[in-house]
Amino acid sequence: MSEPFEGGRPPAPSGKAGSSLHGGDPSVLRRLNSAATLRALRAGGEPTLSELARQVGLSRPTTEGVVAELADRGLVTEVAPRSGTGLGRPARRYRFRADAGHALGLDIDAHRVQLFLADLNGEVIGSHRADLDVGWDAAERLGAVRAAVKTCLTESGIERASLWAVAAGTPGVVAPDGSVVFCTVVPDWQGLHLGRELSRSFPCPVYVENDANLAAMAERWRGIAQDADDVVCVLAGLHTGVGAIIGGRLHRGRSGAAGEVGMLPELGLRDTMAALTGAPIGRFGPGEAEVEGVLAAAQLDDPEAVALLERLAARMSRGVAAMALAIDPEMIVVGGAMTRAGDRLIHELRRRVRPLCLTPVRIEASTLGDEAVGLGAVRLALDRIDEGLFRID
Repeated sequence: MSEPFEGGRPPAPSGKAGSSLHGGDPSVLRRLNSAATLRALRAGGEPTLSELARQVGLSRPTTEGVVAELADRGLVTEVAPRSGTGLGRPARRYRFRADAGHALGLDIDAHRVQLFLADLNGEVIGSHRADLDVGWDAAERLGAVRAAVKTCLTESGIERASLWAVAAGTPGVVAPDGSVVFCTVVPDWQGLHLGRELSRSFPCPVYVENDANLAAMAERWRGIAQDADDVVCVLAGLHTGVGAIIGGRLHRGRSGAAGEVGMLPELGLRDTMAALTGAPIGRFGPGEAEVEGVLAAAQLDDPEAVALLERLAARMSRGVAAMALAIDPEMIVVGGAMTRAGDRLIHELRRRVRPLCLTPVRIEASTLGDEAVGLGAVRLALDRIDEGLFRID
């Protein structure tokens, strides 16, 4: 199955007007108590029942019953008593079982698939990367992705049945049902129902999202934008994609096409790699080796390569400024392959974008590098898991 992502961070339980929550309903009260207790344990630590009861605001007997239920579900476990705590039997302590389930994030593009496996606390416990042939059709690419998943799980010692949610990021416009409705970067990808195809390999829900959107989520989760609620993420690769967090929530738009300003040639975000190298665009753009050569030379201050990078920044600045003017973000984060030349592209974008904006805009380089999309996919999967764990309606 596949659904659109609609939240930037795990939701808090609520009982809004118009819902079916009533204080006199014992089943609802149990779910409220369970969600509150689980959230307290999820925050960390190994409290005693009395400590947990005070933290949640429940009686000790009620807390004991809730903890027993959570333990039966495999979400909570009793920890070994602490030694040297004085006379008498030490108080029982409990912790959240982050290893009760796992989330898998995939970053799939034309050249490679990258995977990250995390526990329920978001701790990455395994990863794997596999190169893909840019000329493969969808069936060959999906076969290689499935093989990479198998390798990642085997190397991490995690059973497939332990996966509670899987999320995948890919270039292009992704519809709410998980199908790729528009994509020029990955061959034979447009029109593919990626969510349904991936779901054949997993016993859990599978979600699909645009790669720049996931990069934006990752930057706010673990990257440079952790303290920002309004963020634009510019993912500069073969083409340049844009994802936006507004008010702390990912903005997808009505059909998943929010941020696709690169569709307008005038804004300079299409064919980014070809614009850097000056090479013919071709079917799949210039070769990676050619692009890497220019970026490596620019990092060594080669005058010709630096001039090419500056020209690219001038071209991109129109599209980046357009997003800044449309959203007025606290920060613009730039990531993707084009940032491998160090901070030179970032400096040039700062110099060229700021004069086009009405107010000063902060432009920063991604701190996550090429892991941003895969980590964003993990965050998406974890958010979906959290929605189920803390659902009370």
